[in-house]
Amino acid sequence: MKKILLTGKNGQVGWELQRTLTSLGQVIAVDSAALDLRDANAVRAAIREIRPDIIVNPAAYTAVDKAETEPEIAMAVNASSPAVMAEEAKKLGALLLHYSTDYIFDGSKQGAYQEDDTPNPLGVYGKSKLMGEQAIRSSGCNHLIFRTSWVYGARGKNFLLTMLRLAKERDQLRVVDDQIGAPTWSRTLAEIPAQILAQLYAPKADADRRAEVSGAYQLTSSGSVSWCGFTAEILRLAELSNSPVLHPITSAEYPTPAARPQNSVMSNNKLTQTFGLAAGDWQANLALCMQALKNN
Repeated sequence: MKKILLTGKNGQVGWELQRTLTSLGQVIAVDSAALDLRDANAVRAAIREIRPDIIVNPAAYTAVDKAETEPEIAMAVNASSPAVMAEEAKKLGALLLHYSTDYIFDGSKQGAYQEDDTPNPLGVYGKSKLMGEQAIRSSGCNHLIFRTSWVYGARGKNFLLTMLRLAKERDQLRVVDDQIGAPTWSRTLAEIPAQILAQLYAPKADADRRAEVSGAYQLTSSGSVSWCGFTAEILRLAELSNSPVLHPITSAEYPTPAARPQNSVMSNNKLTQTFGLAAGDWQANLALCMQALKNN
């Protein structure tokens, strides 16, 4: 039985991972109360006490705008803690599975981003996540970094649930239409990494394979859409009796403290070629998530 340390157990992805990881071993799931990722010494002590075979880290400081005024906290959680996890994983011979973001790119590219495209984050959040990636790579530990985008799910705070709430409260919605990305279901972000771990830790799996496949992979739903287009599909699937009128607006009409990438589309080809897995179309996954919401 592998021992798996899971951070952020109450987050969108962490909550789903508690289910998907159970078939792989003993899951020791912690939240911010049990393990404060702002405290690098606490992170180090916890790993040395637990001695996990696998560390799964979906936890992050994700308040993109707030990070502009709290850079120290963002850097502590998104850069320093992953660095410590990587150092300790290297010492233990453990694998570190870490989640990153489209925000490491500036969004100026025409077409989908590849894993080896040059990062250029626009704000503190993106810079902190990039520094976390760089620390993991430089540690020399076996690692899988999954970059994703536009995460939504049936629980927590996310765009889907916000739009569903606002649709019941307002008769009109103004939503940005000039930022493009791939909405990605939190369940997808738990299921595919679990399947990859199952491949890497199968009874006949070669330990060298874990070193061979170490690196960054982009894991998003396929296809792309604007935030306004995403909202339109949410409203269509919600089948509300009084659906609000949707107005597309520009990013300039909805200023935020932190700049957002105009293009967040990332290629999943490396993931599919390496592991034979794909996340599926964003519209199909959204429909499944909405159905799960209705069932609950």
